[in-house]
Amino acid sequence: MGHRRRRCKRRLLRVARYLYRWFTGTLVEDSVVEDGELSTVCYRPEGLDQLLQQTKFTRRELQILYRGFKNECPSGVVDEETFKLIYSQFFPQGDSSTYAHFLFEAFDTHKNGSVSFEDFTTGLSIILRGSVTEKLNWAFNLYDLNKDGFITKEEMTDIMSSIYDMMGTCTYPCMQDDAPKEHVDNFFQKMDKNKDGVVTIEEFLESCQKDENIMQSMHLFDNVI
Repeated sequence: MGHRRRRCKRRLLRVARYLYRWFTGTLVEDSVVEDGELSTVCYRPEGLDQLLQQTKFTRRELQILYRGFKNECPSGVVDEETFKLIYSQFFPQGDSSTYAHFLFEAFDTHKNGSVSFEDFTTGLSIILRGSVTEKLNWAFNLYDLNKDGFITKEEMTDIMSSIYDMMGTCTYPCMQDDAPKEHVDNFFQKMDKNKDGVVTIEEFLESCQKDENIMQSMHLFDNVI
């Protein structure tokens, strides 16, 4: 079990690096970063000063991100199909489309079917450099599929099933069909303190902060970029 968890963590780290490199243009142009220093970038996105206040990226990092974003997405936004393509390439052994859909909706804060540069950098900043509370709030929003402020068993089952589908049978060759349901049952047993069938943000934060494994995973991306 410990070996499998470490393998999943390594895979998640690669996903985070992949996302960053894909949007910065360094996925195919390693010359952008040399000897740990970023090359000079001429782009200056509108609202850069505001993004400096809203995110934990430096001015140079935002400029690099913006250049890659515009190179890959000249329209200035990423649609869901492009977002799904990232995951389909990174998880060829499974079906990542459903999980990518859920993740896209978490980034699409304006619910207009597209992710802008501001949406992307704000979300990525939380995932990579946010505080534990910020990361947990972002995770709660991901699991709360209908955004009503609660996580239901159905929502958590949908998320867990999409993760198992994405990782594929190569990662979980002996997985039983009811594995996602068992995971959700364990989740609710720990977190649904008042046994009302839903998990609130308060219950989620309290339970996660008391779980050593979850707390370790919150620091997983601290030094990704």
